Amino acid sequence: MTETTTETRISQIGTVIVPVSDQDRALEFYLGTLGFEQRADIPFGRGDRWVEVAPPGAASTIALMPPQQGEPIGIDTHVAFTSEDIDADHAHLRARGVDADEAVMRMGGPVPPMFFFRDADGNRFLIVQRG
Repeated sequence: MTETTTETRISQIGTVIVPVSDQDRALEFYLGTLGFEQRADIPFGRGDRWVEVAPPGAASTIALMPPQQGEPIGIDTHVAFTSEDIDADHAHLRARGVDADEAVMRMGGPVPPMFFFRDADGNRFLIVQRG
């Protein structure tokens, strides 16, 4: 009898693709406002660019890509970032004019404080306080 396995060799989340209307404007937001670092800006195809950003030191990246035909911009990404100081990050983003929730959500118990913000295209992200 042949032995089979259901395990994969997937080791981590690599890149999340987020649709943006203007890659240069998105770079200004992710680098200048969020303080991310640029990991790639590689031309490919017929004038396209593969652009990746990430929080400093992070293993996973976000690719800022023009949408495919018919794909919407301004999506709920279902991506959550981790913060070491949720209140400071919330205040910083609000002070920079970022479309962030008015207040940090505090549900109590084991649920950590968190808030949502939107990038320049309205793509929604969550920031959660680390343990």
